Amino acid sequence: MKNLLLVGIAGLTLASCKTVSKQYIVRPKSYTETQGTANFTQKKGKVEMDLSVFKLTPGLHAVHIHEFGNCSATDASSAGGHWNPDKTMHGKWESEHFHMGDIGNLEADKNGQAQLIFTTDKWCLGCDDPAKNIIGKSLVIHAGVDDFHTQPTGNAGGRVGCVEIK
Repeated sequence: MKNLLLVGIAGLTLASCKTVSKQYIVRPKSYTETQGTANFTQKKGKVEMDLSVFKLTPGLHAVHIHEFGNCSATDASSAGGHWNPDKTMHGKWESEHFHMGDIGNLEADKNGQAQLIFTTDKWCLGCDDPAKNIIGKSLVIHAGVDDFHTQPTGNAGGRVGCVEIK
């Protein structure tokens, strides 16, 4: 019995250390040419998002996780609002108030290229906790900057890129 218990604990330990990686293509929205990739890797209880985007207008662009994994609408409105399982105020990540989908801004250079690497232990890929699981959500890149104050969107403007996180 003791050996069976040890085997079970070892199996759970190995399962929790498993690395999960998912790669997605950024789909252009709102008649833009936005392109890129979004890679999500879960390892040791943390999720890393590596977002590489090009064909953006130069400057800052808000990035949020939205509530529905649906990018079918021309303007990505099918992705719904910001993912906000705790029903909190919009804000800057890890400030007093923020949505679980409030990632922040990425900055496109003069050639329209941008990269944002974001790591958190507040998300998971496919776990049983609906307040952490980002599978079934969308990643949305906005036309403008997130001001971190305007409710509920940060005044980030239209949606220029969308990823269905499956």
